[in-house]
Amino acid sequence: MELKRRSLLAAIGAGTAAAALSACGTGTSTAGSADGPAEGEITLLTPIYEGADGKTLLEKEILGGFRKKYPDVKVNVDYTTYDQLNEKITTGLAGGLLPDVLMMGVGWIPPFAAKKAIAELPEKFATAHDYEKRVLEPSRYDGKLYALPVVLDTRIVVYRKDHFAEAGIKKTPANWAELRAVAKQLTKDGRIGFDPFSINLRQCWETFLFANGGQLFSEDGKKVLFTDARGVEALQFFKDLIKDGSAVYAKKTDTGAPTNVQTGKASMMMTTSALWRQVGEQTPDLIKDDKLGAFILANRKPAMLQGGTLVTQSASSKHPAAARALVEYLATPESILGAAKQRGSVPGLKDLSDSSYVKENKFVDLSLQSMGHACSEGGTAAWMEIREKIKPTLEPAIVGNQSAKDAIAELGRLAEAAIGRM
Repeated sequence: MELKRRSLLAAIGAGTAAAALSACGTGTSTAGSADGPAEGEITLLTPIYEGADGKTLLEKEILGGFRKKYPDVKVNVDYTTYDQLNEKITTGLAGGLLPDVLMMGVGWIPPFAAKKAIAELPEKFATAHDYEKRVLEPSRYDGKLYALPVVLDTRIVVYRKDHFAEAGIKKTPANWAELRAVAKQLTKDGRIGFDPFSINLRQCWETFLFANGGQLFSEDGKKVLFTDARGVEALQFFKDLIKDGSAVYAKKTDTGAPTNVQTGKASMMMTTSALWRQVGEQTPDLIKDDKLGAFILANRKPAMLQGGTLVTQSASSKHPAAARALVEYLATPESILGAAKQRGSVPGLKDLSDSSYVKENKFVDLSLQSMGHACSEGGTAAWMEIREKIKPTLEPAIVGNQSAKDAIAELGRLAEAAIGRM
């Protein structure tokens, strides 16, 4: 299975999926007009709306409303996970069975738009609601709109207010020097001061890169930019924390398990905005007693990584009007709010900033207020191949003796090679 998955990733990343795309009949040659009536049977591929509650939300509430508006459209749902999503899409491309509507991650649009696997959307969709400009950036490729945001998952720093108070720390760190000093001060009696490793290493390093004023790629996605000093410094900071003893890679927690901040084993951690919902379910007293705070990571500038889920339309759909109608409906405020509540995510619309859900969830509220500092991963048509290499290439610098400079240089060579194959 792993060999098959890598082969599929290489095919889409290296640009050798052209034959498969031709076999799928992508583009306007086999697809009808999206300007016609919304009718027909279509399929939605989604990695969100997990579990029984998610399925009920999507099929009964959200699609129930869609059916009332578009009674001549039947929607079949194909559920998957983010771990399996790329394989599902690339398998669909190779077999000519790509779903009509697809939900993808941030960074995924350029690779699939470059292959003409997904359809351009009307620009009017970008102004239908009050979007922060940065929220829509991952939905574009070559200046054109290909997707709409549904829910966002930001990366922020969460801290224990009670630990700060006990140590006499009166403000959150404003830069890395302060963060390192505070982490050292809070490390004691088996407790680590900062846990940056319980989220995906790729996303954690990217957040630090952006906060250091760095970038992943050039605006056209053809040049690697993270190999400069700012990318190296971001990785070196992790090594420095480990050297201080205030961060320990082996002490990271598994997804869904109570985090080190919840259990008191860490005073600060890099985490997602969805942690508020998890805390409410697992350790609600931390919210009740107001023991958790959050801030945006900063060094040369404040930066908040913006991940999340976007919805797009297959270029080969036989019912493009129906597919486009579903894309538009899944990105309405009502649909977005339901999905955000179910996952504890950030709704991608400023229209919802005053909703009770946002106001009651402090991590989501902070994220929406901080969208001006949001940065996204991706930005190159080779992203699906590059993203798989980031963690295994950087990890040896953290758990072994490899230097940060050498690890970043190696990642740069791999990224340049992937871009060169596009």
